Formats: sequence, structure tokens, C-alpha cells
Amino acid sequence: MLNSVNKRPIITHQNPKSPISEAYRTLRTNIQFSSIDEELRVIMVTSAGPGEGKSTTLINLAVAYAQTDKKVLVIDGDLRKPTMHHALQVSNRLGLTNLLTNQLTITDVLQVSSVPNLQIITSGPIPPNPSEILSSKKMLSVLDELKQQFDIILIDAPPAIAVTDAQIIATRSDGVILVVNSDKTKRDVVLKAKQNLENVRARILGVVLNNVDRKNKDAYYYYYYGESQ
Repeated sequence: MLNSVNKRPIITHQNPKSPISEAYRTLRTNIQFSSIDEELRVIMVTSAGPGEGKSTTLINLAVAYAQTDKKVLVIDGDLRKPTMHHALQVSNRLGLTNLLTNQLTITDVLQVSSVPNLQIITSGPIPPNPSEILSSKKMLSVLDELKQQFDIILIDAPPAIAVTDAQIIATRSDGVILVVNSDKTKRDVVLKAKQNLENVRARILGVVLNNVDRKNKDAYYYYYYGESQ
């Protein structure tokens, strides 16, 4: 996944008038309208397996939110194979793990990106116990504090069938987006990921289908399904 994030530009930032950028804006709008009664502030993005485009989806969605003048924060919650620092070209020397283990404060780990209105907390050093760190009470208090500073928080999580991290983060999020590579992911794998999330009563907002073949096989297309069936 790291290579695909590095090679693939943040299209919503570099080419906001492209059809793909418009698809991300549609995704943003659908998320906003998926909950009328309560505001979605913390959204986790995950996938069934690795290499499905979840990090690319998250970073472009974050830019789409930032373009509406909302204060947006990206958190790299993938403490096993982090990629967000590559996508936004910032340092990963200090980050979420330092914050959750009480070594640093939020102010210490917040970084400004090159995209207006968009900040990031990278993963920081890879810890030996990611699941335990993410399930800590500190994670809850950090998110509560960050919600006072930002309008929308997007968390990049590991794949949902590989480890329990995504389930843990889902319980701390208002909603979950599941990214599926239509060209490679088998239906039973997607259903397993969905079941894992539902086991912790995660609110699945919808599914993003990526790599849909429409004339140009190399193109990325994204489509929002609404309530997951």
C-alpha cells in the first residue's frame, strides 16, 4: 500500500475539477447526508485486506472536506504499516503512539500539511502492542479533546480481517467506510470484514468500490453505496 500512496497523487488537491475529484466530493456529500439526526465527527476508513486503496481514499476524502473550509484532521491509526506521512509528505518521527503512551501532548504531535485546513497526526514509532494502545482510555480522551479543535476527524485503520485494530478504532468512531478493490477482493472476504465490524456494533456508513473497470482499466473510480447491505 505504501508504494501506491507514494505514486498516486492526491488528485482532489492537484486536480480538483477532475471526474475522480467530483466522485470524492459526492462521497463527502453522501456521508454528510447519511446521518440527519446526529453529526458524524469521527470517521474510520478501512478495507478487507491490504492494497485495496483505503489510504488513498481517506486522504482524498480528507482534502474534499478541507475544501469546504472545515477544519480537518487525519489520524494514522495503522500502527503496523503506516502510510499517511508519505501521502502528506511529513515526518513520522513523532505521532500517535507517543501521544497515547503519555510521552507527548496533542500540540507536540499535530502537523500542518500543505493542504489548507488539513492537519495530521502520524502513527509515530511502531509499537509492540498496537491493539492495547488503541483500546486504551487515553485514546478516548484524546479523541474527545481533538473534537473540540476539529470539525471532522478521519482515521486510517488497518485492514479489518487481518488484526483487531480496526474493530477497536470502530468502537471509537461515529461511522466506518469500507473500501473494496472490485478487481481483486473476493465477496466472502468482504463479508468477513463486514461481519467483524458488525460484531463490535460499528456503524458502517457505506462501501467505496475502487478500481471499477470503465473503459480505462488503470483508472480509479469510487462509488458510494449508502447503507451497506
